[in-house]
Amino acid sequence: WQAAVFTGNVELARRMRLAPHKQYQLMNGALPCKLLLFEVDDRARSSDEKSVASSQSAKNNLEQAPVVNREQAQMFANRLKKNLKQISKWAKKENISCYRIYDADMPEFAIAVDKYNDWIHVQEYVAPKTIDPEKASQRLLDTLAVIPGVTGIDANKIVLKRRKKQSGAGQYQKLSHAGDAMEVVEGGCRLLVNLTDYLDTGLFLDHRPLRLRIQQEAKGKRFLNLFCYTATASVHAASGGAVETVSVDLSNTYLRWAEKNMQLNGFRHGHQFVQTDCVQWLSDLSKDIVKNENHQEKFDLIFMDPPTFSNSKSTENVLDIQRDHVGLINQAMQCLTDDGVLYFSNNFRKFKLEPVLKEQFVVEDITAQSIPKDFARNAKIHNCWRINHKI
Repeated sequence: WQAAVFTGNVELARRMRLAPHKQYQLMNGALPCKLLLFEVDDRARSSDEKSVASSQSAKNNLEQAPVVNREQAQMFANRLKKNLKQISKWAKKENISCYRIYDADMPEFAIAVDKYNDWIHVQEYVAPKTIDPEKASQRLLDTLAVIPGVTGIDANKIVLKRRKKQSGAGQYQKLSHAGDAMEVVEGGCRLLVNLTDYLDTGLFLDHRPLRLRIQQEAKGKRFLNLFCYTATASVHAASGGAVETVSVDLSNTYLRWAEKNMQLNGFRHGHQFVQTDCVQWLSDLSKDIVKNENHQEKFDLIFMDPPTFSNSKSTENVLDIQRDHVGLINQAMQCLTDDGVLYFSNNFRKFKLEPVLKEQFVVEDITAQSIPKDFARNAKIHNCWRINHKI
């Protein structure tokens, strides 16, 4: 076969891992470009075949990767290889198939790299305005070039996303329509993730220890999951023997996903999915319980993981977790049995728990315990408290 590429970006063309046998200088209007001609033969066979034939040698040979800044790329490759060696041993021992390998360990490579079975999920953190966008882009392409060699995972199984501050509908905007769901296993639970269609994958990896804790404590209890997302914590609670779970979220998309997660594990009865505004639903339930002294409506175990900020066309409520957390926690505690437990979590880095809550309840900061080994490099990935009634 013959292939021709007409481009104004020669650096990108070099990343094709093919050498042109002819090239011509041409103009596209006022833009200087090149026409590159390639002969595609066995040396340029499919990436799947290449992966089988040369993945081992690629691990030890950065020269095979089409990078621009080889010295910096080697630094990143060394760090990634070191992290992978440490984390993969731990993950194998713990029977964990989805885990974080790298999280902006080096400021110049501001990305997060997660492994989901035999796929790699890369999230780019938007560089500060002080960083030259062209250099940032070049570094990103260098990292993508070396990841397959270090991990042994084919480049076709690497998904890239860009993380930036989200607001309004942008928080939930669909990125793709591929609809490719992948099954992963955690704590004996089967869960569905989607690496392509949304900014988040359907599984918050940093909450793994908390889900496992809920699974261990759920036997014989009524479990409430507020802002449930894809209700992975509810699946763990059901797996742990919860007699009932109620999962509440505003997104119908995520609740359908949640039901699939539950059904995938064979749980079909005693599990409710409520599509509504969590803030209003919790407020109404707490008022009803207090007014009617309806203790049967209370829950033994509650997990509440609100977003930092949220607004939606579907509701008039605007949630600001720093401003609103005292009210939310008080309402949740009104829905909790006397000897029940509330796990409250959020990922606002500057979050401060109001001291008044420690006067009202027994509050234990379990953040350090709730952060797994693969996220230990980022102690601010989330905050977490265990809250009980005072006896």
